[in-house]
Amino acid sequence: MSSPDLPDPFDPFRLLPDLAYTALDDPGPGQRWSTWLEVTGLSRGPEPRPDWVVTTRAAWDTDLGALKSGKEADCRLLERAVPGSSPGDLGRHSLLVAKTYRDAEHRLFHRRSTYVEGRRTRNTRDVRATARGTRHGRAVAAGQWAQAEWDALVRLWHLGVPVPYPVQVDGLEILMEYVQVDGDVAPRLAATRPDPDLLRDVWDQLGHAMRLMAGAGLVHGDLSPYNLLLAGERLVVIDVPQLVDLVANPQGFDLLHRDCVNVTSWFVRRGLGVDAEELFAELVAATY
Repeated sequence: MSSPDLPDPFDPFRLLPDLAYTALDDPGPGQRWSTWLEVTGLSRGPEPRPDWVVTTRAAWDTDLGALKSGKEADCRLLERAVPGSSPGDLGRHSLLVAKTYRDAEHRLFHRRSTYVEGRRTRNTRDVRATARGTRHGRAVAAGQWAQAEWDALVRLWHLGVPVPYPVQVDGLEILMEYVQVDGDVAPRLAATRPDPDLLRDVWDQLGHAMRLMAGAGLVHGDLSPYNLLLAGERLVVIDVPQLVDLVANPQGFDLLHRDCVNVTSWFVRRGLGVDAEELFAELVAATY
């Protein structure tokens, strides 16, 4: 998730040193009042919420710079804090990832037709516009993907799958937990070289997460070492807008098998004796 134009090692507060902890009368450039109070109900993260979630109306959101730019969405680092607070002030300061899906003028989700089979849109005008690819339809589709990822994060969090805690969704923007290691963004699993003991433990964590999803009739659909973070010894699953219903989607089990092959091959290359077909069979059994 890191960006080549960021300092190394990444220090988020170096990007806006005059804004991060300075108490001003009003938010300055790159800042806004916290949007927490602008969202309600199911647009807020599941309870019980972690102690670090900032809900006070006195907080500001400060944009600390880019983390990742993708085909469908951009991820930025956001500080949500009461002016003058420090990182140790629970409930008054937090770092979040702001994932914003592209609007109608930009390319939308790749291979999207594979994943949307089995989904339903109630508004028939939106269905027609999306099918025709009109400007309105592209905007609707972008919003659907943002909502789909939000719904997936909330559902997976409730299941106990290790995903970033979903803080809120507001239109095309999702705010979620910033998964970090000593203040820096946690690396993708693909960029790590775990020792044999940690490699086995990470494999066990991954198998547990996939069994939880399969047991609920769900499959990630695009799982790979690039959609997994390793935060110290903790594995975290990310990028879940395409979460697939194994029953409703006719390609569900094919996608599950592909996920098994993609993740298993990485562990095999690292020297762990695991088998994709065994994993797939175990997950299929967990769905019944």
